[in-house]
Amino acid sequence: MEEVDNCSTVWNSNISVCCPFYVNSPEDGPCPGLQCYMVLEKREKTVISTICFFAGPLTFLENVLVLCLIFFTPALRRKPSYLFISSLALADVFASLFFTISFLDFHLFERTDNAEVYLFKLGGVTLSFTSSVGSLLLTALDRYICMHRPSEYKTILTRRRALACLTALWMTTIFIAFLPPLGWNCKTMDRPCSQLFPYVDHSYLACWIILVMFLLVLIIYAYIHILWKAHKHVVYMAKHSIRPGHVRMRMDIRLARMFSLILAILVTCWFPVLAFMIVDFFHCLSREQKRAFAFWSTLCLVNSSVNPLIYALRSRDMRRVMLKVLSWCRGQRSYMEGSQESDMQQKPSNQETISERVEKQI
Repeated sequence: MEEVDNCSTVWNSNISVCCPFYVNSPEDGPCPGLQCYMVLEKREKTVISTICFFAGPLTFLENVLVLCLIFFTPALRRKPSYLFISSLALADVFASLFFTISFLDFHLFERTDNAEVYLFKLGGVTLSFTSSVGSLLLTALDRYICMHRPSEYKTILTRRRALACLTALWMTTIFIAFLPPLGWNCKTMDRPCSQLFPYVDHSYLACWIILVMFLLVLIIYAYIHILWKAHKHVVYMAKHSIRPGHVRMRMDIRLARMFSLILAILVTCWFPVLAFMIVDFFHCLSREQKRAFAFWSTLCLVNSSVNPLIYALRSRDMRRVMLKVLSWCRGQRSYMEGSQESDMQQKPSNQETISERVEKQI
């Protein structure tokens, strides 16, 4: 069996593909149809399907729980912060459905749909992950404003403006996600396809990569600035003996750990996938590299399963609501009737530091 090392553009079943392929003789020709993209071996299918079967339902249940807690709690629904978190949870619910079904359908069961059906499925995946990253950005900007303009936070970020931002986000991502089924694809435009996604035009993939990388850079900048601002503020307070030193140190360490975790998860889950997509433009990918891309792409689903743990279920208000729900389920209604007003309904005192405000949101 001979491997053709040079990058060959092959027109087969109206799909222009650029990939190495194996031939027994020069007359056998390239891999047929979508087979160039179905590269997983049996062992790899087992590992990746295990990840999807575990992370998919877990992501769905976690984010549905977050949506229910926010939807059925008026005090949370009124807060812009939780509107952004609910948008993130909704996007991750879509990711758990669209990605898991589409990924397993293509790589595990090797279902070969026509261009229209495949691009529509891919549009659902693109919609969910783009909306997820966009919601992460809105959440980061919410915390940035809380840190940068704490006294004007409620004036700047009202519920109406938060809803307007979410409407714009979802309308934009829906439009971007379904451009390929509407005609921006290599089959319609008669141009070379991506080596990683059937029927996807290189120019569309390039625009999507630039968009996601831009959003991720803004997220990273916002959290780094928040951490720097919090550190600068608590150092100032400690210098003027407003707070004991050990409290300042504990606050800085907690914020540093939290934001470092957020940034580490973002980079770990998204950098490998984006790196493979960028390499797709400049080099011919081998079967091993395509298999590696299939594995690393499952980390985007893992990111969606981790998001509710970081952004929602760590919140004091969310945990308090969960405890009330559990108490109600156990029949302890007297506890709910006798409970005092939660901290979410109390105004912060003048002694509250900026670091504490951010801590209450995370």
